[in-house]
Amino acid sequence: MARKETITMQMILDTAFAMTREEGFVNVTARKVAAKAGCSTQPIFRVYKNMDELWDAVYSRAASFFQDYYKIYPRMGKAPFVNLGMAYIAFAREEKHLFELLFVTSGAKRKSMYELLNGAEGNVLYEINLAKAAGCADPSDLFMKMWIFIHGAACMTLTGDYDLSEVQTLELLEKSYQAFVSANQ
Repeated sequence: MARKETITMQMILDTAFAMTREEGFVNVTARKVAAKAGCSTQPIFRVYKNMDELWDAVYSRAASFFQDYYKIYPRMGKAPFVNLGMAYIAFAREEKHLFELLFVTSGAKRKSMYELLNGAEGNVLYEINLAKAAGCADPSDLFMKMWIFIHGAACMTLTGDYDLSEVQTLELLEKSYQAFVSANQ
């Protein structure tokens, strides 16, 4: 009778994902994952053909995690792009290592920032359509300007240089939206 597997693919992925959240993606090595999972490296390479395959699985889990985070993030803003921006900045503050993996580092098989933001639900397209319905002449250009601003604020959280409260951030994003709209008219 075959020996029962005690270390599963799901356990390995859960361990690698938790390590990414706590320590950063660069620290996800076969030896470190094995140590955290309480096994040798053999079970890792039994279920994953190599570390690239495990890293791809961690990346996919992180992308899904961001989508879930965005879905449940409270909607507070009234202006287009504000709620997406609020969630993005909060994600950078609360999930620093996942934010770095998804939105700061580059690599093969990675989704573009737009793909990650838009998600399966069309988050960015929804916001662009809101801006269009509000009378914005060029909502795609407005999105680009807002996103440069939002991404900068989110990246500043990684270095500790962004310390605005949620209320201050909401006000700043809404004022920025209005300023960009006014500048384009």
